[in-house]
Amino acid sequence: MTHATTSHTLTSPAAMSRVTDFRISGLPAEPFQRYFALTDAELRAYGASRKVATEADIGLMPPCRVSLRDAEVGETSILLHYAHHTTASSPYRAGGPIYVREGVTETASFVNHVPAQQRTRLLSVRAYDADGIMVDAEVAPGEELEGLIARFFARNEVAFLHAHNARRGCYSCRIDRV
Repeated sequence: MTHATTSHTLTSPAAMSRVTDFRISGLPAEPFQRYFALTDAELRAYGASRKVATEADIGLMPPCRVSLRDAEVGETSILLHYAHHTTASSPYRAGGPIYVREGVTETASFVNHVPAQQRTRLLSVRAYDADGIMVDAEVAPGEELEGLIARFFARNEVAFLHAHNARRGCYSCRIDRV
């Protein structure tokens, strides 16, 4: 069995004719590593908790925001609050719940490719300008994400995108022009 690397580039003819190249990125791994050494009581003090994926979770496995891959049965994740939009001057500053899988040390990066984790969920995609002000948004199935990226990045004022799981509201990933 082969495993995908953490950086992916799509080189199909469709990708080469793409109007705007894009990168979908997970969160940096380092800030979350300390949580795995904490006891459950210590995690609760941070408003966090430990989750071990089970067979009962299939279909709703914890989605890691660093690797952009769902947990597998037996893997441990930490559920915690994360401030994902931190532009100080923006009224759209925001944070919310995320999962991070234990043992993930590299940030996922996908160039011109939508990972399965995002492709299989209903997403709320939010377009922001350079000042962190939301200028557009859409809710759509993940398999339509490439079209939304192209639509939003066709607008010059759009600097970056945030995708969220539309049903549970969790931050999913950041999307930038390449």
